[in-house]
Amino acid sequence: MRPLDFETISKVLWQIPLPSVDCVVGVASGGIVPASLLAHQLRVPLYLLAINFRAPDNSPQHPAPELLQELPPIPQEARILLVDDVSVTGKTLDLARSLLVGHPVTTLAFKGRADIVIFPEIAECVYWPWKV
Repeated sequence: MRPLDFETISKVLWQIPLPSVDCVVGVASGGIVPASLLAHQLRVPLYLLAINFRAPDNSPQHPAPELLQELPPIPQEARILLVDDVSVTGKTLDLARSLLVGHPVTTLAFKGRADIVIFPEIAECVYWPWKV
């Protein structure tokens, strides 16, 4: 498992070109910290979307990702940066995007598959500094 520290993550976030957006939507729970960092950096509101697919050991615990709570009150037609920590299959981000119809959405994952991937060179599992 590869460890990454906040300093490394922060340096990369400041170097990567990010789209102009009206808000950041984080996929809870893995995307809460990454989305918070990006919302702070972009100075836009943060919303959380509670979707669950994987168990704490990273194995799928449902046949497909499931929405666990009602959608947050995101302003109509807001440009969204949709953020998760890891997107292995893309199914969680696909579900989230389908729930955000009417919004221009750019997906971002720290690792895996998305429109923007912060660490595309990392193939192995990552120990994120916010995980306990």
